[in-house]
Amino acid sequence: MRYEELNSLKLWRTMATITLDEMRGVKLMNRVDTKYVMTTAEALELVERGAERGYRVQTIGDVRAARYDTLYYDTAERAMYVAHHNQQLTRQKIRTRHYVESGATFLEIKNKSNRGRTRKRRVAIAHTLFEEFRGDAAAMAHYAEYAWYDAQRLSPALSTRFVRITLVNSELTERLTIDLDLRYCDVRSGREAHIDNMAIVELKQDGTAESVAKRLLQDMRIQPCKVSKYCLGTSLTVADIKRNRYKEKLRTIELRLQRGMLTSRE
Repeated sequence: MRYEELNSLKLWRTMATITLDEMRGVKLMNRVDTKYVMTTAEALELVERGAERGYRVQTIGDVRAARYDTLYYDTAERAMYVAHHNQQLTRQKIRTRHYVESGATFLEIKNKSNRGRTRKRRVAIAHTLFEEFRGDAAAMAHYAEYAWYDAQRLSPALSTRFVRITLVNSELTERLTIDLDLRYCDVRSGREAHIDNMAIVELKQDGTAESVAKRLLQDMRIQPCKVSKYCLGTSLTVADIKRNRYKEKLRTIELRLQRGMLTSRE
Protein backbone atom coordinates (compact mmCIF):
# COMPACT_ATOMS: atom_id res chain seq x y z
CA MET A 1 0.00 0.00 0.00
CA ARG A 2 1.46 3.32 -1.11
CA TYR A 3 1.50 6.84 0.34
CA GLU A 4 -1.70 8.10 -1.35
CA GLU A 5 -3.72 5.02 -0.40
CA LEU A 6 -2.59 5.12 3.22
CA ASN A 7 -3.59 8.75 3.63
CA SER A 8 -7.07 8.18 2.20
CA LEU A 9 -8.09 5.43 4.65
CA LYS A 10 -11.51 5.86 6.21
CA LEU A 11 -10.25 5.14 9.72
CA TRP A 12 -8.58 8.58 9.89
CA ARG A 13 -12.01 10.29 9.90
CA THR A 14 -12.67 9.36 13.51
CA MET A 15 -9.19 8.77 14.99
CA ALA A 16 -7.80 11.29 17.47
CA THR A 17 -4.69 13.17 16.36
CA ILE A 18 -1.51 14.64 17.84
CA THR A 19 0.58 17.39 16.24
CA LEU A 20 4.34 17.61 15.84
CA ASP A 21 4.48 20.30 18.54
CA GLU A 22 2.64 18.04 20.97
CA MET A 23 4.96 15.17 20.05
CA ARG A 24 7.93 17.03 21.52
CA GLY A 25 7.07 15.50 24.88
CA VAL A 26 7.46 11.97 23.47
CA LYS A 27 10.97 12.14 21.95
CA LEU A 28 12.28 9.02 23.73
CA MET A 29 15.82 9.56 22.48
CA ASN A 30 17.15 7.14 25.13
CA ARG A 31 14.85 4.17 25.05
CA VAL A 32 14.07 0.48 24.80
CA ASP A 33 12.88 -0.66 21.36
CA THR A 34 10.83 -3.75 20.56
CA LYS A 35 10.32 -4.58 16.90
CA TYR A 36 7.69 -6.66 15.13
CA VAL A 37 7.22 -7.81 11.53
CA MET A 38 3.70 -8.26 10.16
CA THR A 39 1.55 -7.89 7.07
CA THR A 40 0.15 -4.55 5.94
CA ALA A 41 -3.35 -5.72 6.86
CA GLU A 42 -2.23 -6.64 10.38
CA ALA A 43 -0.52 -3.26 10.78
CA LEU A 44 -3.71 -1.42 9.86
CA GLU A 45 -5.68 -3.65 12.21
CA LEU A 46 -3.23 -2.66 14.95
CA VAL A 47 -3.93 1.01 14.19
CA GLU A 48 -7.67 0.40 14.53
CA ARG A 49 -7.25 -1.48 17.81
CA GLY A 50 -4.94 1.26 19.08
CA ALA A 51 -7.51 3.92 18.23
CA GLU A 52 -10.09 2.03 20.30
CA ARG A 53 -7.68 2.12 23.27
CA GLY A 54 -6.99 5.85 23.08
CA TYR A 55 -3.90 6.01 20.88
CA ARG A 56 -3.58 9.13 18.74
CA VAL A 57 -2.03 9.38 15.30
CA GLN A 58 0.61 11.99 14.50
CA THR A 59 -0.44 14.46 11.83
CA ILE A 60 1.42 16.98 9.68
CA GLY A 61 -1.27 19.07 8.06
CA ASP A 62 -3.70 16.50 6.68
CA VAL A 63 -1.06 13.76 6.41
CA ARG A 64 -1.27 10.73 8.71
CA ALA A 65 1.20 8.48 6.87
CA ALA A 66 4.42 10.47 6.34
CA ARG A 67 7.32 9.83 3.96
CA TYR A 68 10.83 9.22 5.27
CA ASP A 69 14.02 9.19 3.21
CA THR A 70 17.07 7.74 4.97
CA LEU A 71 20.68 7.40 3.83
CA TYR A 72 22.93 5.09 5.84
CA TYR A 73 26.68 5.68 5.81
CA ASP A 74 29.30 2.99 6.33
CA THR A 75 32.95 2.22 5.71
CA ALA A 76 34.12 0.63 2.46
CA GLU A 77 34.05 -2.75 4.26
CA ARG A 78 30.59 -1.98 5.74
CA ALA A 79 31.93 -2.30 9.28
CA MET A 80 28.63 -1.20 10.87
CA TYR A 81 26.67 -3.85 8.98
CA VAL A 82 29.21 -6.55 9.87
CA ALA A 83 29.12 -5.57 13.57
CA HIS A 84 25.35 -6.03 13.61
CA HIS A 85 25.44 -9.23 11.56
CA ASN A 86 28.00 -10.68 13.97
CA GLN A 87 25.69 -9.83 16.89
CA GLN A 88 28.06 -7.35 18.47
CA LEU A 89 26.06 -5.98 21.41
CA THR A 90 27.53 -2.47 21.45
CA ARG A 91 27.23 -0.91 18.02
CA GLN A 92 26.53 2.30 16.13
CA LYS A 93 24.82 3.46 12.95
CA ILE A 94 25.31 6.76 11.13
CA ARG A 95 22.62 8.12 8.86
CA THR A 96 21.01 11.22 7.44
CA ARG A 97 17.23 11.34 7.41
CA HIS A 98 14.83 13.63 5.57
CA TYR A 99 11.30 13.98 6.90
CA VAL A 100 9.50 14.82 3.67
CA GLU A 101 6.29 16.33 5.04
CA SER A 102 7.96 18.56 7.65
CA GLY A 103 10.94 19.37 5.41
CA ALA A 104 13.42 18.69 8.23
CA THR A 105 16.73 16.90 7.62
CA PHE A 106 19.07 15.55 10.32
CA LEU A 107 22.37 13.81 10.81
CA GLU A 108 21.52 11.00 13.24
CA ILE A 109 23.88 8.86 15.32
CA LYS A 110 22.28 5.77 16.88
CA ASN A 111 24.04 3.81 19.60
CA LYS A 112 22.93 0.41 20.89
CA SER A 113 24.24 -0.53 24.34
CA ASN A 114 25.03 -3.99 25.64
CA ARG A 115 21.94 -3.62 27.84
CA GLY A 116 19.67 -3.32 24.83
CA ARG A 117 19.00 0.41 25.11
CA THR A 118 18.97 2.61 22.04
CA ARG A 119 20.18 6.21 22.22
CA LYS A 120 19.80 8.55 19.27
CA ARG A 121 21.55 11.90 18.97
CA ARG A 122 20.84 14.16 16.03
CA VAL A 123 21.58 17.59 14.64
CA ALA A 124 19.72 19.50 11.94
CA ILE A 125 21.42 19.95 8.56
CA ALA A 126 20.44 21.51 5.24
CA HIS A 127 18.72 19.09 2.87
CA THR A 128 21.39 19.90 0.29
CA LEU A 129 23.85 18.08 2.59
CA PHE A 130 21.75 14.91 2.83
CA GLU A 131 24.36 13.00 0.80
CA GLU A 132 27.42 14.75 2.29
CA PHE A 133 26.95 15.87 5.88
CA ARG A 134 30.67 16.65 6.22
CA GLY A 135 30.01 20.01 4.58
CA ASP A 136 28.30 21.29 7.74
CA ALA A 137 30.58 22.55 10.55
CA ALA A 138 27.95 22.08 13.28
CA ALA A 139 27.22 18.56 12.06
CA MET A 140 30.90 17.70 12.12
CA ALA A 141 31.26 19.04 15.66
CA HIS A 142 28.31 16.86 16.67
CA TYR A 143 29.86 13.93 14.85
CA ALA A 144 33.24 14.40 16.52
CA GLU A 145 31.59 14.33 19.94
CA TYR A 146 29.49 11.20 19.53
CA ALA A 147 30.64 9.05 16.59
CA TRP A 148 33.14 6.20 16.84
CA TYR A 149 34.13 6.04 13.18
CA ASP A 150 36.52 8.26 11.22
CA ALA A 151 34.20 10.44 9.15
CA GLN A 152 36.63 10.45 6.25
CA ARG A 153 36.29 6.67 5.95
CA LEU A 154 32.52 6.83 5.51
CA SER A 155 30.46 7.07 2.34
CA PRO A 156 26.76 6.59 1.51
CA ALA A 157 25.89 2.88 1.58
CA LEU A 158 22.13 2.22 1.61
CA SER A 159 19.11 4.34 0.78
CA THR A 160 15.79 3.43 2.39
CA ARG A 161 12.40 4.95 1.75
CA PHE A 162 9.20 4.15 3.57
CA VAL A 163 5.90 5.57 4.77
CA ARG A 164 5.44 5.83 8.55
CA ILE A 165 2.34 5.98 10.73
CA THR A 166 3.14 7.10 14.29
CA LEU A 167 0.83 6.36 17.22
CA VAL A 168 1.15 7.79 20.73
CA ASN A 169 -0.62 6.57 23.85
CA SER A 170 -2.79 8.91 25.90
CA GLU A 171 -0.18 9.13 28.69
CA LEU A 172 2.55 10.22 26.22
CA THR A 173 4.88 7.54 27.58
CA GLU A 174 5.37 5.44 24.47
CA ARG A 175 5.42 5.72 20.71
CA LEU A 176 4.47 3.09 18.15
CA THR A 177 5.89 3.53 14.64
CA ILE A 178 4.53 1.53 11.72
CA ASP A 179 6.73 1.50 8.60
CA LEU A 180 5.13 0.43 5.33
CA ASP A 181 6.11 0.22 1.65
CA LEU A 182 9.83 -0.13 2.49
CA ARG A 183 12.14 0.26 -0.50
CA TYR A 184 15.90 -0.26 -0.47
CA CYS A 185 18.71 0.74 -2.82
CA ASP A 186 22.40 -0.05 -2.49
CA VAL A 187 23.87 3.35 -3.34
CA ARG A 188 27.18 1.82 -4.44
CA SER A 189 25.73 -0.57 -7.04
CA GLY A 190 22.25 0.82 -7.73
CA ARG A 191 20.65 -2.54 -6.94
CA GLU A 192 17.12 -2.20 -5.51
CA ALA A 193 14.88 -4.42 -3.35
CA HIS A 194 11.37 -4.41 -1.90
CA ILE A 195 9.42 -6.91 0.20
CA ASP A 196 5.73 -6.86 -0.70
CA ASN A 197 3.09 -6.71 2.03
CA MET A 198 5.56 -6.17 4.88
CA ALA A 199 5.29 -3.75 7.79
CA ILE A 200 7.94 -3.18 10.46
CA VAL A 201 6.45 -1.98 13.73
CA GLU A 202 8.55 -0.59 16.56
CA LEU A 203 7.39 0.02 20.11
CA LYS A 204 9.56 2.72 21.71
CA GLN A 205 9.47 3.11 25.49
CA ASP A 206 11.54 4.79 28.15
CA GLY A 207 11.89 1.60 30.14
CA THR A 208 9.92 -1.63 30.23
CA ALA A 209 6.66 -0.49 31.86
CA GLU A 210 3.37 -2.23 31.12
CA SER A 211 2.18 -1.35 27.62
CA VAL A 212 -1.28 -1.49 26.05
CA ALA A 213 0.35 -1.83 22.61
CA LYS A 214 2.23 -4.94 23.74
CA ARG A 215 -1.03 -6.48 24.93
CA LEU A 216 -2.70 -5.65 21.62
CA LEU A 217 0.13 -7.35 19.72
CA GLN A 218 -0.10 -10.39 21.98
CA ASP A 219 -3.85 -10.56 21.35
CA MET A 220 -3.07 -10.56 17.61
CA ARG A 221 -0.54 -13.39 18.20
CA ILE A 222 2.33 -11.32 16.84
CA GLN A 223 5.66 -11.97 18.53
CA PRO A 224 8.70 -9.62 18.65
CA CYS A 225 11.16 -10.00 15.78
CA LYS A 226 14.61 -8.43 15.96
CA VAL A 227 15.25 -6.78 12.61
CA SER A 228 17.35 -3.86 11.38
CA LYS A 229 16.14 -2.00 8.30
CA TYR A 230 19.75 -1.20 7.43
CA CYS A 231 20.91 -4.81 7.72
CA LEU A 232 17.83 -6.20 6.00
CA GLY A 233 18.22 -3.81 3.07
CA THR A 234 21.96 -4.44 2.81
CA SER A 235 21.53 -8.22 2.81
CA LEU A 236 18.95 -7.90 0.02
CA THR A 237 20.91 -5.55 -2.24
CA VAL A 238 24.64 -6.24 -1.80
CA ALA A 239 25.70 -9.31 -3.77
CA ASP A 240 28.94 -10.25 -2.02
CA ILE A 241 28.10 -9.34 1.58
CA LYS A 242 28.19 -11.74 4.55
CA ARG A 243 24.55 -12.70 5.15
CA ASN A 244 24.33 -16.12 6.80
CA ARG A 245 22.37 -14.76 9.75
CA TYR A 246 20.03 -12.77 7.52
CA LYS A 247 19.16 -15.75 5.31
CA GLU A 248 17.49 -17.24 8.38
CA LYS A 249 15.95 -13.86 9.25
CA LEU A 250 14.47 -13.50 5.77
CA ARG A 251 13.00 -16.99 5.97
CA THR A 252 11.43 -16.11 9.33
CA ILE A 253 9.94 -12.95 7.82
CA GLU A 254 8.57 -14.84 4.81
CA LEU A 255 6.86 -17.37 7.10
CA ARG A 256 5.50 -14.56 9.31
CA LEU A 257 3.95 -12.81 6.32
CA GLN A 258 2.45 -16.03 4.97
CA ARG A 259 0.86 -16.83 8.33
CA GLY A 260 -0.38 -13.27 8.63
CA MET A 261 -2.33 -13.57 5.42
CA LEU A 262 -4.42 -16.31 7.04
CA THR A 263 -5.24 -14.50 10.29
CA SER A 264 -8.34 -12.46 10.98
CA ARG A 265 -9.65 -10.41 13.88
CA GLU A 266 -11.53 -12.44 16.45
